[in-house]
Amino acid sequence: MITKADIRLVRSLADKRTRDELGLFVAEGEKLISEILSSDLRIHRLFATDDVLADADAERVARSQMERISLLKTPSSCVAVVCKPHREASPDKLRGRLTLALDDVQNPGNVGTIIRIADWFGIENIVCSHSTADCFNPKVVQASMGAVLRVSVSYTDLDDFLVRMRELGEPVFGMTLDGRDMYAGQLADHGVLVMGNEGKGLRPSTLELLTDRLYIPSYPADRSGSESLNVAVATAVAVAEFRRRASL
Repeated sequence: MITKADIRLVRSLADKRTRDELGLFVAEGEKLISEILSSDLRIHRLFATDDVLADADAERVARSQMERISLLKTPSSCVAVVCKPHREASPDKLRGRLTLALDDVQNPGNVGTIIRIADWFGIENIVCSHSTADCFNPKVVQASMGAVLRVSVSYTDLDDFLVRMRELGEPVFGMTLDGRDMYAGQLADHGVLVMGNEGKGLRPSTLELLTDRLYIPSYPADRSGSESLNVAVATAVAVAEFRRRASL
């Protein structure tokens, strides 16, 4: 039977400091939890109503209890407390690949969507600045639609990481409003593509480390419209073009 302490545990994991301290995160929904059960991640506690996850070793709870532990506006039928995997990005191992980097991307929905985009386009690693939204934030986990299980997301000093990638001969691309038209000129099939903060873009220190500034032009080019694209949308457009070029 679920206790008040169990409820407090699950609810406390909405806070990043608690997730880091306990090494746990929350996942909700039958599809996502089924994927976790099939992965190499270890589930610490699993709560479910009587009519789902019949084959899993779940602790059965009433729907009224599920409403108390769920972190979603609309409670799901199952909640898992999962052990966080340990992930690090080694520049040497990322050499010759296309890697995404997030520079202070703070909206959890955007980060989750970007992880899902990376998964779709076969990008296995995302390297984030420490100020980027935590990939195990419940909103990020849900927005990634399970992609956070397959894409390695790590947090580091982004400037140091980009310096090291440049030392290894990898190009560092950044999406900026003053960059060149990304559809004109060459694009490498490897390197780092850096996406910036929703409102401020890339930090000045990051801009100094770019080897190429790219821009997604509006259509037609002289049309007066939106100032910029949402960072997740811009990531999808940019990565799709990188992959298209690589397949030519």
